Amino acid sequence: MQALRLLVAEEKHLIRGALVNLLETERDLQVVASIGRGDMVIPTVQECKPDVAIIDLDISNASGLTLAERIHETLPSCRTVVLAGSARPGIALRARTAKVAGLLLKTAPPERLPEAVREVASGRAFVDPYLAKLIWDAEENPLSEREVEVLKHVAQGAEPIEIAAALRLSIGTIRNYLTAILTKLNARNKVDAIRIALENGWLP
Repeated sequence: MQALRLLVAEEKHLIRGALVNLLETERDLQVVASIGRGDMVIPTVQECKPDVAIIDLDISNASGLTLAERIHETLPSCRTVVLAGSARPGIALRARTAKVAGLLLKTAPPERLPEAVREVASGRAFVDPYLAKLIWDAEENPLSEREVEVLKHVAQGAEPIEIAAALRLSIGTIRNYLTAILTKLNARNKVDAIRIALENGWLP
């Protein structure tokens, strides 16, 4: 049986080396590329055409989820496994929209990575059991669709007057929405509201 061709993209050299060594001990897995920067991922995928790309969520120069989406567009046959350093339900929810096939915590047992690679290569999805439980236990979004839309603009750096113009609403209405958002999320300020919404997967 031909070995699965893998790309490993992890910023930290020691962790990247450990991942490569772990995967290379499996007879049916072959690491064809190992890189440490996000901006190298797409060119390397185009050159090596791996079956599975394993990407650090917080790799430098890019977001692991954005890279997964771009890989899906560039080489649809390549499946992606994203490695997350922390357990937040929002990560898993956003990963689904980014066409990520597998999501694994860096704290998972070592044997789980080869398992995840084989699962996604066979066409199935793989989510770390702990993250799956977080999604199951996650609270429903307390924000309305309009409030999410307003907060999304805030997260992009827009001021109330700009949001009012974009949504064709009065600036007073936008300020009312912002007050409601802070209240519903029990947030200290707009930055805190954005953080809470992202961590819970309430902000696309």
